[in-house]
Amino acid sequence: MKRREIVLAAGAAMAGWPGTGSAQSGFPKPGTNIKYVVPFAPGGLTDMMARTVGQKLGDAWKVPVVIENKAGGNAQIGAEQVAKAPADGYSLLAITLTHAANVALFPNAPYSLTRDLRPVALLAGSPMLVVVPANSPIKDFKDLISIAKARQLNAGSSGNGSPPHLVMALFNDLNRSRMTHVPYRGGAPSMVDLIGGQLDIIFSNFPESIAHVKGGKLRALATCSLSRHPMLPDVPTAMEAGMPGLYTENWTAAMIHAKTPDDIVDKYSREIIKIMFSREVEERAMQQGFRLTPKGSGEFAAFLKSEIDRWGRIIRTAKITAT
Repeated sequence: MKRREIVLAAGAAMAGWPGTGSAQSGFPKPGTNIKYVVPFAPGGLTDMMARTVGQKLGDAWKVPVVIENKAGGNAQIGAEQVAKAPADGYSLLAITLTHAANVALFPNAPYSLTRDLRPVALLAGSPMLVVVPANSPIKDFKDLISIAKARQLNAGSSGNGSPPHLVMALFNDLNRSRMTHVPYRGGAPSMVDLIGGQLDIIFSNFPESIAHVKGGKLRALATCSLSRHPMLPDVPTAMEAGMPGLYTENWTAAMIHAKTPDDIVDKYSREIIKIMFSREVEERAMQQGFRLTPKGSGEFAAFLKSEIDRWGRIIRTAKITAT
C-alpha cells in the first residue's frame, strides 16, 4: 500500500470510541497553548517521540505545544493530571505499555484509563530485546528456552511491573519456566549488573541495551518484534527462534480527556497520523529505535483493550504486584 493510501486508510479508522458531541469551531484558538504531558522524566523514548510530535503539531496548527514532564507514581501522576484537566482539547497525554499494565497493577488508582481518558492515536513501538552477558553460556534463544527449564535464572528489570518484568513473566508463562525476578530502580543499574555477571538475563527496552550489544558487552538473543530490527539484522525475532507468543513492543501513544469533543479528537488523530508518515519523522524514529505503527483513535482503542487484557492476564497469572 502506498504511503498516501495508508494515511487515508488510517484516517478512515477514527471511529470506534464513544462520541462526546461537537467542538467549538476553530480549534486550537490563536494565542492558546497545548500542553502535552509526558508522565516520565525527560530524555526517554516516550519523551523524545512526544517532543517530535509536539513540534510538528505546533508547526501545523500555529500554536505552541508545550511538553510537560510529570514523572512519578509508575506514570500515574501525569495521567491523572490529564484525566482531571478540562475536556477542552488543550491537554494531551503520552502513554505507553506501562499504562495498559497499570490497569491491573493499580486497581484503586485515582483515575481510570478506560473511563476518564480516550484514545487519540498510536504512534510507534520499540521492540524488547533479550540480552545476556557476552560471556554467557546461553549462546542463542533456543539455548535460553532449554536452560531456563533446567535451572533457575536471575532476570533483572527496571522495577516491579515494568515492561522488562512483564516480558520476563510472559516468557515464563510460555516456557513453563521459573526465572527469578530481580527489580532495580531503573534500567541503567540493571544493565551494569548484567554486564558484570550478577544477572543472567534481561528482557530489555531496546534503547537501554543496544549500545552495549554494539559495544560487545552484551549478546542479543532475540528481538520481541514482528521482523528483524535494521540495527541488528543478524539477530532473529523470538518468532523465528521458536516463541512467537513473546512478541512485545513498548509502544507509545496519545490520549486525551474522555469528554473531549469528537471533532477535536478526530483533528488530533488525523494530524498525528499525517506527522508519523512524514519522511523526516519516519527517519528520526528509526534512528531512535522505533518501528512506526500509527493507528487512528478507533484502531488504537481496539489495540489498547487487547493490551490491557493481555497484560492483566499475565500480571494475575504471575501474581505481579507494583511493590
